[in-house]
Amino acid sequence: MKAIHDPSGALASGLAAIRAQFQVPEGFPPEVLAAAELAAGKISGPEHVDRTGEPFVTLDPATSTDLDQAFHIEASGSDLILHYAIADVAWFVGDGDPVDTEAWKRGETQYLPDGKAGLYPPALAERAASLLPDGPRPAVVFTVRLGPAGELRLDAARRALIRSRAKFAYDSVRPDQLPADFARFAERMNTAEAARGAARVDPPEQEVEALGGGRYALSFRPLLPSERANATLSLATNLAIAEALQKAGTGLFRVMAGPTAAAMARLRSTAQGLGLDWPKQMDLKTLERTLDQRNPHHAAFMLAVRRAGGGAGYAPWIAGVTPWHEAIAATYAHATAPLRRLADRYVIRATLAIANGRAVEPEVEAAFQRLPAVMAKAGALSGQIERAVIDLAETVMLHGREGETFRACVTDTDGDSARVQLLDLPVVARARVAGATPGQRVCLNLTGIDSKQRRLQFAPAG
Repeated sequence: MKAIHDPSGALASGLAAIRAQFQVPEGFPPEVLAAAELAAGKISGPEHVDRTGEPFVTLDPATSTDLDQAFHIEASGSDLILHYAIADVAWFVGDGDPVDTEAWKRGETQYLPDGKAGLYPPALAERAASLLPDGPRPAVVFTVRLGPAGELRLDAARRALIRSRAKFAYDSVRPDQLPADFARFAERMNTAEAARGAARVDPPEQEVEALGGGRYALSFRPLLPSERANATLSLATNLAIAEALQKAGTGLFRVMAGPTAAAMARLRSTAQGLGLDWPKQMDLKTLERTLDQRNPHHAAFMLAVRRAGGGAGYAPWIAGVTPWHEAIAATYAHATAPLRRLADRYVIRATLAIANGRAVEPEVEAAFQRLPAVMAKAGALSGQIERAVIDLAETVMLHGREGETFRACVTDTDGDSARVQLLDLPVVARARVAGATPGQRVCLNLTGIDSKQRRLQFAPAG
């Protein structure tokens, strides 16, 4: 969620309560900070090839300072070559040192509107390891070849010293500032994605905006074209790395099952209630490719799809098993955000090894067995925090509107308890609606708001 503008302080106490409830760490222990400061002074080594003359750039939210990725793209005959530089976190963090030990406790960076709880201390995550354009940085550069039909191959993985030429922002970057083949690369990836039957669900972000007078609005913000195109660079790299790891018989993979039959039935009903045209012969992935994030009903359905899935997880390599990510319709790994996800650091280390003819270190292989549980715990916490923040924002936004009637669609039920999606606002809540069925449209009165519990109370109108 984008940072909440809260000049009246209406949300501050609620966010403080969320931090306390979920035990979000404030800062780092002194010994971890000291170790990070010491590590930040580590210079690059002889294994870092000098690539400071290449035109790497970064593309992120304007306020981001923990920059995992820098890139440049070049043509090679009919192929496009992506040079994707990823922060070399493992260069700074050693197995079992204080920074590493703390990172295993956290698993990933937790984001809240009033600030984040980082995976690594700022001395590393926002300075020495971050690919900022203020000097050379150690990185791991993955060379990924993309063919005309979207075929991918990992050509190389090498440690390197790079220098980012510019820090571009999603909301202000111009096409002429990016590599000439940036848009063509994204088009090829999108075409290949559709051909293999993938459907990444990227619901628009929910944002809170101050309207003045202590009032707020919660709205959907569709992803910018630059964001969606930039995501294809990480997707391509992670797909190429996953294929290389699977062939080598090692690795940690991102896996995800599709919705169950019961969940699909609920989605069919939800689509009907939201007024979406979903022919019986059309599968879910085909429908998803027709959705427009700018349409509130489409955006609401995209959120329903995300809730319907069992969620993604991690799995180590197992002989005879093909790890699968249903939404991406491929074998997939996470390697491109090591400043924010613990698992990526180990996937990068394994890829460096196999790409250069070395055995994967025993410490890395052991980590692959431990990481699924650690990342699942961190991911669950992240989801709980995100939902709590949205619930808080909804109560603040609707403050003073008690007694009003809202149109809603029932998305699923548990006895007389129904989860409902308001049709005119990006709000999901629960209400007691006797005999409710998924897809049913109802009119609900807002009967109460419990800000401390972050709960809206609705009852059937009339």
